[in-house]
Amino acid sequence: MNRLEDRLLYQDEQLKVTVRAAADGPAVTLVGQVDASNSYALAVALTGCRRGEQIVVDTGGLTFIDVSGLRVLALPALPPEQRWIRLRNLTAYQVRLLRLMGWYQESRAHQLPI
Repeated sequence: MNRLEDRLLYQDEQLKVTVRAAADGPAVTLVGQVDASNSYALAVALTGCRRGEQIVVDTGGLTFIDVSGLRVLALPALPPEQRWIRLRNLTAYQVRLLRLMGWYQESRAHQLPI
């Protein structure tokens, strides 16, 4: 599928969330900024597009994310085997924050289970 087939899940003045079908489940793209003002809406959007065991979230288009946004993506309250979000295209800033929080897994950096 190409980007023209992306479906808008959520958009505000800071963040755009789109999803497209992929062979291994929904592929979500985040563009913009995630903070306390829209992290709940992001959580609702991600939960709403979940169809199977996991979704892949591309975070390369984020220019900012705070701890509330990382908490949505990392699902730290769940045991690792129950985390259904996989991150792709992490920026250096995102990796640094995840490491500071103790939520980064080096062996799976290309698709971090979150």
